Amino acid sequence: MSERFDDIPEVALEWHRAGKGAVLATVVQTWGSAPRPVGSQLAISGAGEIQGSVSGGCVEGAVIVEAQEVLETGGSRLLTFGVSDDEAYAVGLACGGTIRVLVEPVGDEIPEEMLAEIVAKRAAREPIGYVVDLDDWARRLIGPETAPARFRADRSGVEEDERTFVAIHNPPLRMVIVGAVHIAQALVPMARIAGYDPLVIDPRGAFAQDHRFPGEDIREDFPDDVLPDYGLDARTAVVTLSHDPKIDDPAIEAAVASNCFYLGCLGSTRTHAKRVDRLKDRGFTDEQIAHIHAPVGLDIGSKSPAEIAISVMAQVTQALRQG
Repeated sequence: MSERFDDIPEVALEWHRAGKGAVLATVVQTWGSAPRPVGSQLAISGAGEIQGSVSGGCVEGAVIVEAQEVLETGGSRLLTFGVSDDEAYAVGLACGGTIRVLVEPVGDEIPEEMLAEIVAKRAAREPIGYVVDLDDWARRLIGPETAPARFRADRSGVEEDERTFVAIHNPPLRMVIVGAVHIAQALVPMARIAGYDPLVIDPRGAFAQDHRFPGEDIREDFPDDVLPDYGLDARTAVVTLSHDPKIDDPAIEAAVASNCFYLGCLGSTRTHAKRVDRLKDRGFTDEQIAHIHAPVGLDIGSKSPAEIAISVMAQVTQALRQG
């Protein structure tokens, strides 16, 4: 999904398997200042339970009524709603807009096995796309190789043919930060605001303190003790900040060997040259080493820890959206 990771498909599958009946409502198109982005979902059970949102409260009532009807009659529906200026203002928007919402009962329209595969892929942190033809209601699942631009941009939407809707289910973004230093203290909240789940790793107890990173996941261990179970993947960024090869190098080696979308390392050009030599001695190729962003961050003249964190977050975003 395009916003924070949710459990809406999981809940819909659970309701369906429990015999309650379940409907998934999905925003497929928007115009103007729509309250919720394309791909947003609402699950509705036959008992009237709901999970999620398609409009921030503007049209949920009407969607729920339609959902209850399709549970009785079967079939999918494509609904169009205009959101007035007053309704939009009530949910924090400056002006109104128009949204189209796809309403699909689980089982009768979305096959249970198809929804179960989506749920399984999400649990395994594997990206998957759900494709539905809005004219004949044919459905299929796709992987990132079928629509790489959509997966990379995390962008659900209707294709140019105006009949094919693609819902992208990417794993949540994560950021591994090695070295609980001052830059990390600024970077962690920035990463969380940008939609990442941060993990801070530092074996040095003086740095890996809860009061320095309130409410965050901090591991007082070496990266090679943490990362094998954590699992670096294509939705993970890695930033090394400790400036100590004993701490940084295990994380760098794990990241270089993985398909994480970003690896940035603190240190001067001279420091990086030494790092490259160590990696080559360990058997890593020039092609693998070339994926490292070093010195870390975009060159915007950063001086303070907060400014460096801004440059790092900008470079991570660039790698995610343009890489």
